[in-house]
Amino acid sequence: MNDTFVLRNSERGYNHFLSTGEASSYIGGHPEATLTRHSSFNFGPYQSGRAGFGRVRVFGEEIFSGAGCGYNIHPHHNFIICAFVLEGTLTHINTVGKIDQLRQGDYYAFSAGSGGKHCEINLENEDVNVIYLWIMPDQLLLPPSYSRHHFNAATQRNELVTLVGRADGALRISQDLKVSRLSSNQAQTIDYLPESPEHGVYVFVLEGEVDCNGTRLGRRDSTGIWGQGRITIATGEQDADLLIVESVR
Repeated sequence: MNDTFVLRNSERGYNHFLSTGEASSYIGGHPEATLTRHSSFNFGPYQSGRAGFGRVRVFGEEIFSGAGCGYNIHPHHNFIICAFVLEGTLTHINTVGKIDQLRQGDYYAFSAGSGGKHCEINLENEDVNVIYLWIMPDQLLLPPSYSRHHFNAATQRNELVTLVGRADGALRISQDLKVSRLSSNQAQTIDYLPESPEHGVYVFVLEGEVDCNGTRLGRRDSTGIWGQGRITIATGEQDADLLIVESVR
């Protein structure tokens, strides 16, 4: 789980679900609704990949296609779930008492803690594209909680922005973990400094191409890096968008 690796787009796990198929008990929607999932780490039947990265157990990209497509309300315990909406409108309902609609650039952190349920659904005809992270908390049985925020790619262009973690304006979670985002339209080089030798960095390219410590990464490629005091990320003049997850072992 803690070795350095490169994971290409084509190597991610893949699942395709129909709302009328075997998974219909928890996947809702009209008969033509479909849910697709690409997993960087193990997720359900995808067990041939990596077990996770540090305290991250799931890094999945999901597409909800068709009005009503999504996950029926279901329980979680002692997991922090973060969702980052790339396209479409995601309706999120949870037992903390929140009914929320999230659009492009919006993201949330839902800590199930001692026990919570949530529902994720697409109520529109347009597809919804979401990145999900499942994170182990540093303390069990905490009260469930929910918070949300927005990343503005226009006003925060070409700067590394901390979305989740111990930073001003970021969503706070109960774990030594940080999620950052960089949306770039110019050639630049960023030196990313992990907090300690015990922290690893997972870089996932949403769009475009970047060079990460000498490795070229394209769209939906990723790399996990451990034991580096400095990680160099270089973008070109073309648009690039990436998520950076830093986690303690």
